[in-house]
Amino acid sequence: MKICKNKKCAAKKVVVKKAAPKAAKPAAKAETKAVTFSVHAEKGKSVYLAGEFNGWDPAAKAMAYKARQGIYVATVKLAPGDYQYKFVIDGTWCADPENAQAVSNDQGTFNSIVTVK
Repeated sequence: MKICKNKKCAAKKVVVKKAAPKAAKPAAKAETKAVTFSVHAEKGKSVYLAGEFNGWDPAAKAMAYKARQGIYVATVKLAPGDYQYKFVIDGTWCADPENAQAVSNDQGTFNSIVTVK
């Protein structure tokens, strides 16, 4: 601390600024994982994937035909959790025949379930 005894040495006013409040960190987004769905169907069929992850839109996710395996596939990114889904083959809603995990729905049929961890 400097002590001044003459008029030329004037005390400087110290301004103390408060630190700006820290911005809240955005909630961490759950990491998504690529999940591949597949179903056996004849080539030339119209095959789509519908489920909770796309608002049950029967035309939202077209599935691609893989000739070597004779299957249709689609990959979607999903956060961890359980999701109900169905395939829409030529306009007919079908549960996944190779997935034993299913729940009944309000239509009197079953929806398949995929669990993402």
